[in-house]
Amino acid sequence: MAQHTTICLTIGGSDPSGGAGIQADLKTFEAWRAFGMSVITAVTAQNTQGVQGVEALSPSIVTQQLQSVFTDFTVHGAKLGALVAAPIIEAVANALDAHPLPKLVVDPVMVSKHGDRLFDATGEALLAARILPHAHLITPNLAEASVLLGEMVDGSNAQSAALSLSKKFHTAVLITGGNTSGDQVTDWFAQDGATQTFTHSRVLGHHQHGAGCTLSAAIAAALAHGAALTDAIPHARRYVHKAMQAAPRIGQGEGPLMHRIVE
Repeated sequence: MAQHTTICLTIGGSDPSGGAGIQADLKTFEAWRAFGMSVITAVTAQNTQGVQGVEALSPSIVTQQLQSVFTDFTVHGAKLGALVAAPIIEAVANALDAHPLPKLVVDPVMVSKHGDRLFDATGEALLAARILPHAHLITPNLAEASVLLGEMVDGSNAQSAALSLSKKFHTAVLITGGNTSGDQVTDWFAQDGATQTFTHSRVLGHHQHGAGCTLSAAIAAALAHGAALTDAIPHARRYVHKAMQAAPRIGQGEGPLMHRIVE
């Protein structure tokens, strides 16, 4: 009897330093015993010290990559990250309209960790209107939640904001709080009118490059294996926490996680 292979797809940008983007996603899928596939939307020049350049791929080659996957494989779980430009948002949305992905986790990469807006208002609205309706879960950080909700979101109102976003986009929402200060890291979850808070101790040191990518990829892998969201999220958070603790401590800036943590 042929062995069943769980397939996970990541759609996003490439990070040559290997800490974030599709490289982090593929490493995470491997750790979660899933066969990883990738559709690249952009090539970046970046390392632990920052992003030095971004070049978007053409919408046509993004579409062709998606068609190559969809016409040959059954995808069991998927994660969507950086889309970088409005034409790529349209290309990916059109592909998802024709080939809906099960249990899609969307990491709405709209605001950098330094607070820089990555889209203009048109791009932000397009992402919300065309991509988020396909999501089983969205994982914005506090700044991205603020953009999506149209009001300031911080630790004091994040739980109610998660609930509002869940109602607005008719999907589950996990607002991540990794960029906050303090000894604890809190994430806020909402689904079907219910809310939940997840908290763990903060890992000290400069090794969080790609943590958001890794978390959303781990959740996607857990969902692909059949876990419910309420089980997938805490399991994925534990994985990220351990990956931070095992960080290889490379690079001169914000270093990557060690994804080779078996789950």
